[in-house]
Amino acid sequence: MNWQALLLSLQVTAVASVLIFVFGLALALLFARKHFPGRLIAETIVTLPMVLPPTVVGYYLLLFLGQGGPIVGWLRVHVLFTWQAAAVASAVAGLPLMVLSAQAAIANVDPALENAARGLGSSEPGVFFRVTLPLARRGVLAGLLLGSARALGEFGATLMVAGNIPGRTQTMPLAIYDAVQTGRYDLANQMVLLMTALAFMGLWWVRRIEQPKRPQTPPPGDVKEQRS
Repeated sequence: MNWQALLLSLQVTAVASVLIFVFGLALALLFARKHFPGRLIAETIVTLPMVLPPTVVGYYLLLFLGQGGPIVGWLRVHVLFTWQAAAVASAVAGLPLMVLSAQAAIANVDPALENAARGLGSSEPGVFFRVTLPLARRGVLAGLLLGSARALGEFGATLMVAGNIPGRTQTMPLAIYDAVQTGRYDLANQMVLLMTALAFMGLWWVRRIEQPKRPQTPPPGDVKEQRS
């Protein structure tokens, strides 16, 4: 097992998950509750990474993170070919799943409940954290899990912006590719099985979250007592 690649993948996925949650939740709330010119275009741009080839997404990230891009030009931060660049690529890949799931969950929250909270004196942040988010938590959590699972398996865009440097930027998907290319199939099998198990557990958890809770049926004795 390539433990360096596993630990780096978990580190990259953890940072990417934070980015996915913060930006994904903000975008989901914006798209679900605000109507503004160009909203459809903005929604389409956010979901583009789901259908674009990973190399195209990676090329856009190269332009964004590289020389002449806003990160270097405005912030003077160089992140290309670092694990931080891999985290950004993973976050971009997983963001659409978070936005779509959280947006649908927030849109299903009854606005009358939010207006009632406002009428009782709650501020907008209070309404969101006390009413909207608790009611939409299942969809938000499902979106975060799906986005994190996608971030863990990101390959193409990561290779473009972070490279495949063992011990520095080589995540599990890149390590699997490297093992297959060099004929180390036993190592590749181990990593493939681990990645499959992690993905399975993530999807299983999402399915559990999405299933509505069944109402508990009272025992027959209780039913008879209620009727009497």
